[in-house]
Amino acid sequence: MESHLVRIINRLEAMATDGGTLKRNFERDGLVVAEVAYNHDEENGSVFTLRDVAARETYTFDSIDLIAMEIYELLY
Repeated sequence: MESHLVRIINRLEAMATDGGTLKRNFERDGLVVAEVAYNHDEENGSVFTLRDVAARETYTFDSIDLIAMEIYELLY
């Protein structure tokens, strides 16, 4: 049985390895609860941006672990 957190991290890592600016949605019961964008540029490095749909708040993370935990809390 694979951990929910591992699956989230795998999706985030896939975004990072694809490069460029990418967006993915994370859903619970068919509803989008989080929108995540990944951006890598020479000046700022790797940055994930999380939009909490329900709270209408946006957060920025430079750590894949921290954003994964935040997504986990929104999903479960």
